[in-house]
Order: sequence, then C-alpha cells, then structure tokens
Amino acid sequence: MDKSKLTFDGKEYTIEDLSEGAKQQVLNIQFVDERIQQINNELAIADTARIGYSRAIKNEVSKIDDQK
Repeated sequence: MDKSKLTFDGKEYTIEDLSEGAKQQVLNIQFVDERIQQINNELAIADTARIGYSRAIKNEVSKIDDQK
C-alpha cells in the first residue's frame, strides 16, 4: 500500500510517521488551501460578472451617443 507523503523544505516525509501536532498542521494547510481555491473561484465569478456589467454599460452609453 502506497503511503501518503509530504514534501517540506525539500525533504520527504511519510504522513503517518509525523507527530500528531504535525498531522494537525497538515490538515490546517489543506483546509486553508481549499479555502484559497474557493476564494479564487469566487473572484473569477465576480470578475466575469464585472466584465458583463461593463459591457452592459457600454451598450447603454452607445444608445445615448447614437441619439446625438
């Protein structure tokens, strides 16, 4: 059975051989990494929406310019 490995500061460790404190820190890092990914996904959604709103403004402004 392949054991999970962790590479830290250029050294490889088997996770099951780590202390309980180190295992908890690995879990903390995994949680934070997942949260960062979630925030990045939310940022991408917000950025896409912003682009759409900007296009809508451009469309509305062009209607005013066409009336002049």
